[in-house]
Amino acid sequence: MILPHGTGKIIHMEEKKEEGISLFSQSSDLIDCDPLEEIFALNLGDFLSEHLISEDLAKKISEKETDKCEGLKKQLSELISIYSKDKALTILGFNSKEDYIIYNSIAKTIKEMAAVDACHIYLTKENAGGFTKNNHDLILVGTSVKIKGDLYKKNIGYKFEDNSIALKAYKERQTIELLESDIEHLKPIKEIDEDKAVYCLSVPMKSSLDCVGVIVIQNYTHKEIEPDFINMCEITAALFATSMAFQKESEEAERLINDKEADITDLQHLRAEITALIGDLGDEQQAFVENLARAVDARSHFKADYSRAVAQLSTEICTALGLNEKTKDLVYYAALLRNIGKITLPIEIFDKKEALTKEEWAKLYNHPNIGVNLLMSINFMAEVIPYIHYHKERWDGTGREGLKGQSIPLGSRIIAIADAYCALTTERTYRKAMSVEKALSIMKEEASEKWDPMLVDVLVDLKDK
Repeated sequence: MILPHGTGKIIHMEEKKEEGISLFSQSSDLIDCDPLEEIFALNLGDFLSEHLISEDLAKKISEKETDKCEGLKKQLSELISIYSKDKALTILGFNSKEDYIIYNSIAKTIKEMAAVDACHIYLTKENAGGFTKNNHDLILVGTSVKIKGDLYKKNIGYKFEDNSIALKAYKERQTIELLESDIEHLKPIKEIDEDKAVYCLSVPMKSSLDCVGVIVIQNYTHKEIEPDFINMCEITAALFATSMAFQKESEEAERLINDKEADITDLQHLRAEITALIGDLGDEQQAFVENLARAVDARSHFKADYSRAVAQLSTEICTALGLNEKTKDLVYYAALLRNIGKITLPIEIFDKKEALTKEEWAKLYNHPNIGVNLLMSINFMAEVIPYIHYHKERWDGTGREGLKGQSIPLGSRIIAIADAYCALTTERTYRKAMSVEKALSIMKEEASEKWDPMLVDVLVDLKDK
């Protein structure tokens, strides 16, 4: 390793010998008689390279440094490919109207998930990309509220000195919940009906690196949000922020990968940050999916953690079949989210005591299609879509899409088996829970019609243990 040059006078070894100066004697230009300064003043690195290291060894050291640099670049390429831009839940920069349309869609989805009256998404000026004309510190980039005109051309947001719940949550980096008496002291934006709100929840979009914006949820009546939904909003906000941080770091990684003069220390530092973000994304995605599943169960009046039970049994079937870990994970997530479309259905459908109308039955019947649309906006889950979309197919081909037998994705067949068993052995409002023996007996009778007979046999073996 070549030591850095000091600021002292350059003294070569030939001069030292002639002047009778020891290698570690003090030079006249040392600062505060610091012995470490002597080493740098003597350019010890130059001495080592000139007198102790051959040209061949110096060349090998240089090549090793280059190899290490290239190795780090390769590792960075592999890391950023894990959550490439087409898989990350993020839109970074607002250079087109389509970017706003996407955030409007996300705001509407959050509104539906939390069963509230309005949702608004704000980003900081630094994270709102191309909108340099906007003089606000928090910029409205998406809303569930219909507004007059084109949001893309408007200049809506808050300056840092404004008094708003969005800025309060952003500055304090914590979730803030306010009722009417507190809201009236804040500055509302009338164009998005904030003056109507009597309940507000503001959730900062923060990652381990930064806070990039705020999600604001509002009700126009005195209806507070359930803790489970608040938790889900916080996880959604964290997932957004971490995804955006990952995309920024990925862009920096791409720059360094293409930089022939990239510094090893910079590459190592970036590798550590991206590795940490990937760990955060994995944790946040799992928490997001599990909390969303609980929200669906709550909306459907299922037993708490019913979806988790289906997902767990699906994983056990995967293990019995000897499937790999990635497939197990995908089946687990798909099982959790198999009824995700229900989150967008009116809660009155599930509270209704009388018979449903044809239109209501149609909404329930087609809910996997709604779920597919939701999952398409959560791109990191794209691989589970086929498993969800086809989990209502029947082995004999009389299902919704008409797929038959082995043409139905294996993950879908596994989830269908697990869902049916859990449904039969769970108490419902209209019947008691069946025994394991009776549930398995019914499923064996319906094998080759509704279910894959081979998977039914696997289920029976699991439950006989």
